[in-house]
This record gives sequence, C-alpha cells and structure tokens, in this order.
Amino acid sequence: MTALTMPARPAEDASLRPVPWRRMAGVTWRQHRFALAGVAALLGAVAVYLWLTGLQMHHAYATANACRPASSVACLNAMLDFSGSYSPTADTIASLLLAVPALIGAFVGAPVLGRELETGTFRFAWTQGFGRWRWTLGKLVPLAVAVTAAAGMFSLLVSWYYQPLFADGAFIPFDSKLFELRGVAFAAWTLAAFAIGALAGMLIRRVVPAIAATLAASAGLTLAAGLYLRQHYAAPLVTGNLHVPGSAWILSSWWTKGGVQLSQSTMNQIQSSLDRRVLFSILPANVPSGDVKVYKGRTVVNVLQYLTQHGYTQWTRYQPGSRFWPFQWIEGGWLLALSVLLIAATTWLVRRRAA
Repeated sequence: MTALTMPARPAEDASLRPVPWRRMAGVTWRQHRFALAGVAALLGAVAVYLWLTGLQMHHAYATANACRPASSVACLNAMLDFSGSYSPTADTIASLLLAVPALIGAFVGAPVLGRELETGTFRFAWTQGFGRWRWTLGKLVPLAVAVTAAAGMFSLLVSWYYQPLFADGAFIPFDSKLFELRGVAFAAWTLAAFAIGALAGMLIRRVVPAIAATLAASAGLTLAAGLYLRQHYAAPLVTGNLHVPGSAWILSSWWTKGGVQLSQSTMNQIQSSLDRRVLFSILPANVPSGDVKVYKGRTVVNVLQYLTQHGYTQWTRYQPGSRFWPFQWIEGGWLLALSVLLIAATTWLVRRRAA
C-alpha cells in the first residue's frame, strides 16, 4: 500500500476540523471593521461636542448656583438665564440622539447577514470549516458586544452632560426623550436594534430593504415602550390636589366633587366661568397676570385654591422620580431578553432556511 492508495482518514484530516472561535472573530473584524469605525466616528464626534459644551454648561450652572442669597431677584434671574440658554439646545440634542440605536441597528446589524445572503458569499464561508450556526454566532456575537459596550460608555457621557439640567429642574428623570439615553437603557436599546437588524437581514436577504425594515421596527418598538409599556413597570401612585414631587412623571389627572368624577367638558365650563369673573384691569401691579384666575376685592385667589375651597379635588396619577433605576433595570432586562431571543431565532433560521 502506498501513499496514493492509502484510504483517507477524515477524522484526522485537519481541513475538516472546525475553525477556532478566535479566527472566526478575526474574520468578523476584517469584514466589518469599517462599520465599527463608522459607529466609533459617529459616537466619537457627538462625544467631543457633548464634552466641550458640557464643560461650559457645568461652569455656567456652578456660577448661577453659587449666587447668594439664592432667593434674591438677581439669583433667580441667573438660574432662569441658565435654563433658557441651555435647555432648548439640550432638548434638540436628546431628540437627535434617540435615533442613534436605530441607525446602528440598520447600518451595522442589517448588513451583517443580509449582504452575504444577498451576494451568495455565505456558501463559500460554509465550505471553510465554519458551519452555519458557528458562522452566524461568530458574526453576530462579537459585533453585538462591541456596539453595546460603545453605547454603554457613551450613555455615561450623556448622563454627565445633562446633570446640571436635572439639578436645575429643566428635565425630570422620566423625561420621554432622556430616559432611553441614560443608565442601562441606551445600551439595551442599541443591542435590541442590532438584533432586529440581524433578523431583518436574514429574513429579507437584501440589505437596503432590511435597513428600512430595521428603522421602522426599531421606531415602532421605541414608541410602544414610551407610550404604553414603561408606565406599567410598577403600579403608579395617586395623590390629590397636586401634592406631587417636582421630579414625578405625571401620567394623568382628573377632578372630583363629592366623590363623583367630573368630565373634562364640565371642568372647561367651570374654568370659563371663572375666567369671565376676573377683573385684570385693577389687579395689583406686582401680581403676574398669568397666575391670576379669580379676583375678590383686592385678594387674588389661585384657581386650584378656589376650587379646593368649594369642594373640588384634583387627583393625579404619577410615577415618582425615585423609581428611575428600577425602571431602567426592568427596561434593560426585557430588551436584553428580546435581543437574545432575536439572535437565537436568527441562528435557527440560518440553519433551517439559508441555502
């Protein structure tokens, strides 16, 4: 028997051994390094801007907060000037940053599998000792960890940037634009968007439609969480006559009299009736007209005080600001579970359907 006639021994053929995970990670890095560089450039550019403007904002807040006596007109004006100068810009930045997780999911997650399935290059990869499920996990897991870690570090800077505005009372912990940008939520939303993109790329097998589907699905999930899910993470508190902390997230309010709830139309009629009885022309000069609703002689009475004295009660349903971190962990937890489920479903579909 010679070397040419000797039977093959596949079990010892090195070419049939699975490719090590570290080599698969290296291949993933070479294939997607430009996408990761894009994420780093996007987050890096925004981070530089937040850092430079944040230093100015922190200095301005420290100067205004150091004013004494704090109750003086000059100090109150200084705090108002600080809020008026920085709040509009910060609000715009928050609106723009909300799109970052969806963009990462669309332009990093969707092409991971979608491009190879669209071009057919996945067939060559499977002949190199990768295997379907190893190929899928070898591509998805390292990228998911990378974008999630980058988002987590970026959220720390965002929290630092907005700290003076929270202290000033311009924003509350449950602000609809900021809750998803702080704590663990930003990283969790980025991971979920990436998982949605990966699944869309697998199902659609075309990059551009998968990007569009990822943007739509991520936006829909974000709206659903903000409008419907988040407020039910814990039972809300209810209090009467606006005894609500300033940092609370107010969910709804209603009026009652004698234990009977009044409709909004009824309260609007009462409000109109009170407004017609106000004599603005003879009010004291030091009383802001915006705060005046009922006038008796020369005594200014607030609407809430007037209605309370006449048997009306305003009830408020709210989530206290102290629940910020429990809500963060709840939202981060279900987003993590959803991401794992989506990645598992993507891996299963690759094994079952890709060909």
